[in-house]
Amino acid sequence: MTITAPLPAVTGPLVATQVATRLLGLVADPEAHTVACDIDWAGPLPLALSEERAVQAACGIMYVHGRAVGRPAPLAVDFASAVAGVLAAQGVSAALIARARGGQVSGVRTSVSQAALLALTQYLAAATAPEEDPDPGMEASLGDCAFVSADGVRVELETLDAEQWLGFWQILGAPRDAVRRGWRPFQARFGTAVCPLPAALAESVRGVPFSVLGAAAESAGVSLLPVRQEPSRPAEVRPWTLTALPEAAAGLPGVGAPSTALPLAGLRVVESTRRVQGPLAGHVLRLLGADVVRIEPPGGEPMRGIPPLAQGCSARFSALNAGKAVIEADITTAPGRRAVREAVREADVFLHNWAPGKAARLGLDAEDLSRARPGLVYGWASGWGEALGPRPPLGTDYLVQAHSGLAAAIRPADEPPAPSLMTLTDVLGGLVSAQAVLAALLARLRTGQGRRADSSLHSAAATVPRDPRRARWGVLDRPLPTLDGHIWLGPEARAHPERITRALGAGSTAHPDALTASARTRPTADLLPLLTATGTTVTPVCTDLADLAHDPRFAGAIGAGAYACPLTPWEFT
Repeated sequence: MTITAPLPAVTGPLVATQVATRLLGLVADPEAHTVACDIDWAGPLPLALSEERAVQAACGIMYVHGRAVGRPAPLAVDFASAVAGVLAAQGVSAALIARARGGQVSGVRTSVSQAALLALTQYLAAATAPEEDPDPGMEASLGDCAFVSADGVRVELETLDAEQWLGFWQILGAPRDAVRRGWRPFQARFGTAVCPLPAALAESVRGVPFSVLGAAAESAGVSLLPVRQEPSRPAEVRPWTLTALPEAAAGLPGVGAPSTALPLAGLRVVESTRRVQGPLAGHVLRLLGADVVRIEPPGGEPMRGIPPLAQGCSARFSALNAGKAVIEADITTAPGRRAVREAVREADVFLHNWAPGKAARLGLDAEDLSRARPGLVYGWASGWGEALGPRPPLGTDYLVQAHSGLAAAIRPADEPPAPSLMTLTDVLGGLVSAQAVLAALLARLRTGQGRRADSSLHSAAATVPRDPRRARWGVLDRPLPTLDGHIWLGPEARAHPERITRALGAGSTAHPDALTASARTRPTADLLPLLTATGTTVTPVCTDLADLAHDPRFAGAIGAGAYACPLTPWEFT
């Protein structure tokens, strides 16, 4: 007879609780149901937020997602709610770890709003950095990096190598000046959420069929994938996998009550990570109390110099890496690899997001390091996992959005499928990697045996619930433009659109275009009481992240310093 563990005690918005319950079911700890977990919409924000799109509007997701087209735009999936579900699972898992170490934790709270702000960490830091970007016009430019072949195939292109970029466009015969001017915005799009490429590049792609593009990409060494047209999730993709490592600890590493209220206090994480996914995973573990040590190349991580700067360091980089100690080591050399092993001897977790095969080539794979530290939790945050074989394309955010169906799911049916230039899967990938590590730490505390914890951007993309068909939107499913901004109207407006048209003086049977035209003539401050009086929830849309940092209503969720950064999104009791 199979005995099923009780369901976790998670309460809150439907999508967030579904995601949290699924992830905690994979943790499969028999005590999970004894930790009370509450997810709400607004958290510490004194705002009337009661649905996903209102959170996206108030907290800046609509703004960042819509940057590329010059107007705020909702994601057509419950992204913030899904992130909140992962945060909730992390909170429960961390509470169980604290209990297993002798701590006293009975419950945890988080919110969809705090999840939304955490997802915007790097963008918020850049928007509030004191040293301006030397090319501020790029972020203000429009462009979404859309490429369509001569036979109508929408494609996503990726390379991190300037020579490969040049080689691909040379094969297509693109103008050299356009190729040169396109490289910087193409690389910067991960941080700016815009990609203003010269039109000549899209024209070069439009002049050849998909088969020719594929051959050119293979010849030049760049990655190119078609954008899936349907939003369905990849079948049977687990968010993470845990594998027991052969070296069992002599004792139970990490046992001993946390010295502070933070559940991972006293645990040590060594990470060798870059960009967003890996550093965010380490950042989450540090927020939960772990001491995190970064392995960086001699001279430091090059991304520290990417503007805008705050106190001499990239604000985007600092937002995910501040508070971490640093060991400089050239891991391509024997002394550098010895330095990694020495650091791991005192660690509970080793985390990396290296390319496939790199760890084995360096002799720093899970089996190698577990011999140096029996009981080690070894986390690998990859791009694709095993989904696309031993030689996958580059494992970066936009390629994963394109292939996983997320690019189709996040946009309504009247827009072509395309990845958001907001780094959705990097954020989810980092959070799921951290959750995999927490699940492995908990298993280690229960058994004394280390674990390998594998996750990927691709597996993380599958955590976002989505309908099998793309959403169909009307005028009121998008932010309403006003004289000085945009507002988001709650579900009451879609249920009773005649109330909105009457309130705006357009007549109860007016065409939706008349509604938009009327709203455009009035300031937001005038529209708020007018529309609220109809029984409709009205949320002003954030159109400048720097405003959030100066808004006293966000003081409980955003910390001020050299740049603004979201505060810890959990409250433990």
